[in-house]
Order: sequence, then structure tokens, then C-alpha cells
Amino acid sequence: MNNNNTFYISEIKTTKPTEFNSFLQEKVYATLHCLNIPFERVETDEAITMDDCTLINQKLNMKMVKTLFLCNRQQTEFYLFITVGNKPFRSKNFSHALGISRVSFAPAALLDEMLGTSIGATTVLSALVDIEQKIQIVFDRDVVNEQWYGCSDGTTTCYLKIETKYILNDFLRFTNHEAKIVDINI
Repeated sequence: MNNNNTFYISEIKTTKPTEFNSFLQEKVYATLHCLNIPFERVETDEAITMDDCTLINQKLNMKMVKTLFLCNRQQTEFYLFITVGNKPFRSKNFSHALGISRVSFAPAALLDEMLGTSIGATTVLSALVDIEQKIQIVFDRDVVNEQWYGCSDGTTTCYLKIETKYILNDFLRFTNHEAKIVDINI
């Protein structure tokens, strides 16, 4: 937060940052450029909660997704679940939709190791560092039905607006990941 207790959000930009905070962030913008995927982005104070994202949503005129990193009890199966920001997560409903045993949140220590991110920066764009496809990407159909996809660029201080079709069709194909789309009822 700034000293005046207002949440900082930059003007909208359509170019990559001049400096990168992580390997993943740099790889994200190189990939978007390579695939000719247009985007808008804003730089912000550190945003961790969905409340922080509400202000970002207003600035970019979109809805930020909620991305959860999940695993089974044995930590042998991993899932990146992307849902709408205001939908509560219920492990039972997620597991039922996939026909799998109950899952829980993956340990925070695995965020950096497997996704190249920290808490609050979980993003589908981490598929770029999941070279061995150890993580299953699962989309709530509510996200797939949105025109715009809002997410972190792998940091907690920069957020992107991309057309959802580019994420599903171009980006995931480039990373050799296949999206599973499920209906999650609450």
C-alpha cells in the first residue's frame, strides 16, 4: 500500500515491463510476443486477495480469475484449477467433477518449485515452467465462457487482460497442456 492507504494501479500498458521480477514473468512476455497474443496490463501494489483484484478488474474492465494449486493427499497428482473470483472453492465439488479422490491445497513450498510463483501469484501462465506436464490444468466452464481472462503475470504486482480464446487455444497448445473444462456447482 502507498502511504496514503490507496491501492496503486498504473495506467494501462500494452508493452512488456522494462524490468522483470522473475524468470517466469520474463518468459510470459516473451511467449505472448512470440505467439502474437495482444494484452493489456497494469502494475500495482502487491495484490494478494480477491478484494485487491476488484480494483484491478475495474481498471482493466474484466474479471480476474481465481487460480488454485491443488494436489492429492500423496502429493503425486497436481491440479491448477481456474475458476471465477467470486465462486467459493469446495474440494468435494471439484473432486466430484473430475471423478477423483479429495484434493487439498498444495504446500506453499511447491509454488516456486513447480509453478515459479509465490503465494498470491498463481497463474495458468505457469504452464510455461511445467515442461514435464506434471500439472493438470482444469477450467471452470464459467471462466471459459468469459471473453476476457484476467490473471497475474507470475508476480503479485502486475496483472494481465487477455482474450480467453488465446489462453485456451494458443497459449496452452504452445505449452503442450490440454485444458479440462468442468462444470462446478456450488
